[in-house]
Amino acid sequence: MKSTYQVAPASDLDSIPISLPNSQLARLAHSPVITSTILIAMLVPRDIGQWIEVGSNHMMLRHCCYWRNLEGHPITGRDETVVRVSTSQVFDEFALCDIMRRIGAGGRA
Repeated sequence: MKSTYQVAPASDLDSIPISLPNSQLARLAHSPVITSTILIAMLVPRDIGQWIEVGSNHMMLRHCCYWRNLEGHPITGRDETVVRVSTSQVFDEFALCDIMRRIGAGGRA
């Protein structure tokens, strides 16, 4: 999971750029995989007080997480590679259940 404040949360973004060190991407993106690996990206404001609220009976995160399957993603940079995570791939309880169902059926994340 990666969070970034480099891009402001907005509804008009097609994707979120996340920079990963090539050594990390190589470990996460190898193919074929035994264990599926996804990248979860969350846009956050610089001020943590604007995106998280914690109380005695709750924890609320504002803004959204997005996900991407990294299997086979190529390394394109010299030291780091920018991975684009589509904002159409919202990571929520429905997405997680769907990912787990596909993996359980022998498919990919």
